[in-house]
Amino acid sequence: MSILLIGVALLLGYFIGSLNTAVIVGKAYGKDIRSYGSKNAGLANTLRVLGKPAAVLVLAGDIGKGIVACLVGLALGVTFSSGEAVDSISLLAAGAGAVIGHNWPIYFKFRGGKGALTAISVLFMVDWVMALLCLGFFVVIVAVTRYVSLGTISATILFAGLAFIPIFASTLYFYIFALLLALIVVFSHRQNIQRLLSGTENKLSF
Repeated sequence: MSILLIGVALLLGYFIGSLNTAVIVGKAYGKDIRSYGSKNAGLANTLRVLGKPAAVLVLAGDIGKGIVACLVGLALGVTFSSGEAVDSISLLAAGAGAVIGHNWPIYFKFRGGKGALTAISVLFMVDWVMALLCLGFFVVIVAVTRYVSLGTISATILFAGLAFIPIFASTLYFYIFALLLALIVVFSHRQNIQRLLSGTENKLSF
């Protein structure tokens, strides 16, 4: 029964995450965000192409669906030991599903975003201290370099490292969750990594 519920959590998280806010908001503006700018269905490209009001909607939507997915997973009640969020296997599964859905949404021909914003909202639901550390690191990297992608990749790598520090988590399930999220986000930024190495990556204008 627990394995079935974990599968249900993953699937529900995926369906929730597939509600790609950037695509939905873009269509409301009469544009397919995946055909403009960097062609990425995410917050940064929405800001560049559609402006601040649209970006605020995407910000709220991407954070919101990560939270909703985690709450659904938490409600399914499959836990490892303590019953805390970090030990809720169904929450971790639903959160991972939301990020996968954001990147490869079933409703939009599997062409979505890169999962960073949804991933950080999921991380806040799991461990807010770890999330704040990663978010702070992201802000510092972006402020210094003006590369959003570099900040995202750096924060993701930091998260993967922090996950294996005993003070944060001690379950195999969390290690799998952390590695899976890190792999998804870094893999989704593979083209950004190429552009960073070649010096052609777009910088954020403050």
